[in-house]
Amino acid sequence: MTDHKTNRLPQVPESEIALANMGLGEVAYVRKVPAQEVERMIGQKIAADPATPLYCLYLADGTPVSVSDSREAAIANAIEHDLAAINPN
Repeated sequence: MTDHKTNRLPQVPESEIALANMGLGEVAYVRKVPAQEVERMIGQKIAADPATPLYCLYLADGTPVSVSDSREAAIANAIEHDLAAINPN
């Protein structure tokens, strides 16, 4: 995914549709989410303080892959899944 000539990640497209279609199965992003949102995603209570920020790894199309207690762990999870983690902001 990295341009080896410039050692940079590809530019993030402006539109969400372009992002969803770009690198499906290859590109992911991390977003900070409250514990309550994670509970809604999985449909059950979790053992975390509701005020605790968690970090969700999503595929480019918005499909959640994993939840971690740190941004670094979420990025490591992307690497384990052979995904290039980008910053969508």
